[in-house]
Amino acid sequence: MLRPRTRSEPRLLVKDNVLQADPDIDAVASTLAGFLADRHRLFIGGKWLSAASEATMDVVNPATGRVFASVASGAAADVDLAVRAARAAFEAGPWPTLQPSERARLLWRLADALEAHGDEFALLETLNNGMPFKTARLKTIHSSVESLRYNAGWATKLAGEVPSLSLPGEWHGYTQREPIGVVAQIVPWNAPLAISVGKIAPALAAGCTIVLKPAEQTPLTALRLAQLVESVGFPPGVVNIVTGSGSVAGAALASHPDVDKISFTGSTRVGKEILAAASGNMKRVALELGGKSPVFIFSDADIESAIEATALGIFSNSGQICAAGSRMYAHESVFDRVVDGIAERAARLKVGPGIHPETEIGPVISKEQQIRVSDYIASGRREGAKVVVGGHAIKCDGFFIEPTVLTCATSAFTAVREEIFGPVLCAMSFDGDDLEGLARQANDTVYGLSASIWTRDLSMAHRFARRIKAGNIRINAPSIALDLALPFGGYKQSGWGREFSREGVEAYTELKSVAIRL
Repeated sequence: MLRPRTRSEPRLLVKDNVLQADPDIDAVASTLAGFLADRHRLFIGGKWLSAASEATMDVVNPATGRVFASVASGAAADVDLAVRAARAAFEAGPWPTLQPSERARLLWRLADALEAHGDEFALLETLNNGMPFKTARLKTIHSSVESLRYNAGWATKLAGEVPSLSLPGEWHGYTQREPIGVVAQIVPWNAPLAISVGKIAPALAAGCTIVLKPAEQTPLTALRLAQLVESVGFPPGVVNIVTGSGSVAGAALASHPDVDKISFTGSTRVGKEILAAASGNMKRVALELGGKSPVFIFSDADIESAIEATALGIFSNSGQICAAGSRMYAHESVFDRVVDGIAERAARLKVGPGIHPETEIGPVISKEQQIRVSDYIASGRREGAKVVVGGHAIKCDGFFIEPTVLTCATSAFTAVREEIFGPVLCAMSFDGDDLEGLARQANDTVYGLSASIWTRDLSMAHRFARRIKAGNIRINAPSIALDLALPFGGYKQSGWGREFSREGVEAYTELKSVAIRL
């Protein structure tokens, strides 16, 4: 029988009302002091420029709710300048004549520089996004460096084919891949550095030039990355960074007539707006959008592993992961054990500022997001969901939410159907092993990004995976387990196109066919 947990005071890691920091961070913080005190400007055409309007915007630490930096707030004029710089670099600068091996070497140099300054980037990510410093250091920096090195390898391996033609006479035909041109890239706030690098690396490997707009909430690692781009020797205009709001700078990029492709990661709602704005010049569009990913735990699964991975899959990064396993279905014979286990794990998680060495879950990104997540939990209560653990925002200056598990009687609940983007798991049970019926539950959503299946019966796992309409299926692993060699993207309203792997690099190319009559 499931028992709601007794709510205790949250383990917010404070002392004397002061957020506690990891003492190892002190040395890193001293190296960042100068950067944080700088006037943060736009990086356009290899130069650091103020916004044309001189406007700036504040940057808030979500663990404290306080402003700790400010950056230039770019608008349409700044976007136009950046696009023109990218166009000049693509058409007339040294970039189009650079050998693929030289592009690869530059990407490797950038990877080495990022690795050398990894602790600085980790602390910036912690201060700006809220993720635990140890997570940023061990996972974000590692994955970003590996993304640069992985994609560097593709610079010399993009190739066409030589098909056999059936036209009358004697012919020689071939295809070739060419860089698509000027690419606009708009990234979200949940993993600012990793997603920025994940977009920049394949585009540069393919030979494109870039205008990157980081999320308005989390611009700092992108600006620090631009300093490394400058220092390792990328030609001016190849990488441009415009900070600003999505509604102004982002909209200007999406509709700009001289942008050849736009790659966007974010909400499905904004993705639809991007799609409409891109129609003016029919620019290529790649969208990595929302998800409501299911986790299925069968009775024969390794239950302890499933419990740990399911908790990891929803509570990591405070649930702010598009592929988070936010809908959990467990067989009725193991349902109580699974929910109890996940709730116990949630109750033990240490919530606090990312700069504290014991923190496992940091804040959500903003007050608005805290309210949004709280409203979904409240809607679950109103509709009949039971709160097994958590269920509250933590009262302090930062934007913290308790890790929460809801048991839901039906998939009709709002919290089950809509993307919450917070540390909230909706748990439901099933009986039997009717894969068609279970697939209907998995697919009863507008999304189709990821899914996770837990069973020792691998034959059934393969059959079930075929029936789930999602771009990424993980068997006996959390849905957030990603590898650069596998394409990542979604079905339905989870997006268009794929990132990572060969497909992710080729997405930044146009395919040309040539036929010669001999």
